[in-house]
Amino acid sequence: MFERVCAASEITKGSALAVEVDDQPVAVVHADDGNFYAIHDVCSHAEVALSDGEIDGCTLECWLHGSRFDLKTGEPLELPATEPVPTYAVRVDGDDVLVDIEQESAQ
Repeated sequence: MFERVCAASEITKGSALAVEVDDQPVAVVHADDGNFYAIHDVCSHAEVALSDGEIDGCTLECWLHGSRFDLKTGEPLELPATEPVPTYAVRVDGDDVLVDIEQESAQ
């Protein structure tokens, strides 16, 4: 079920916002390509918030050790992370960003 997590206008392009959906930490990212993505907000390597990392294109870099994750798939693109993180379905309705943590990203 999609749940409103924030206003699209709250997240500038190239940045992320930490939110919680059903007690799960989620990073909502307004990527450089203009799309919104939702990814589990915990690095699979060091258990730190990914929302504090840097966005480059459609990737999110963990601020602690530099692992990069694909925002579309959650796959790690750079060591030291070797395990993917979940990505979630996102829908934008007007200025509302909606996330469904029970539905994987279809992007």
